[in-house]
Amino acid sequence: ISSVVPKARDILSRDLKKLLGITPFILGKNITAPIKNLYHYPKKAGQDRLVNAYAGAMLYGAPLIVVDLGTAVTFDVVSRKKEYLGGMILPGLRVSLEGLFENTALVPKIKLKSPKEFIGRDTESGVLSGLVFGYAALIDKLSERIKEKIGKGAFVIGTGGDMELVGRYCREMDRIDPDLALKGLDLIMRSRKDLCCKSAR
Repeated sequence: ISSVVPKARDILSRDLKKLLGITPFILGKNITAPIKNLYHYPKKAGQDRLVNAYAGAMLYGAPLIVVDLGTAVTFDVVSRKKEYLGGMILPGLRVSLEGLFENTALVPKIKLKSPKEFIGRDTESGVLSGLVFGYAALIDKLSERIKEKIGKGAFVIGTGGDMELVGRYCREMDRIDPDLALKGLDLIMRSRKDLCCKSAR
């Protein structure tokens, strides 16, 4: 299990043990992503981010930038030597959209979807255009800046629930892999032949 929501992780772990009679491995507790972690405080790096970085490096090579669009937008940077360097964390599209609704007087509740036009001609289309094209531009610009630090040939991979919506408008995006985290968990278990197909003690 790889989760940054402790309560959900503990419930899932308990239920799996009850239903299947096994104790699942929890990333960061009794198994780790086999990537050199250069975070200032390595234990504080999100396990989901380390899984993505490891999977990206193993599947697509390095240097690498992984952009994950979920509740938060994370940029995870992997060096040419396949070291996890850290990255950036920003509010996700839905968090930003909810913030607009809750903190402005006249912006209505809007469902996140693909914008129909670049220049919005009403409030809803303006918000959708701003969010989708704005985040695409943000991803492109930050990817360019990161490449200046780690190498202009760095591969950029997108993942996460909202990447399909935004990724098509990103000029710096090389590949979208919605299952990157799951592939990473599989790779981690396969790298630990001593643990594969066994329950944790």
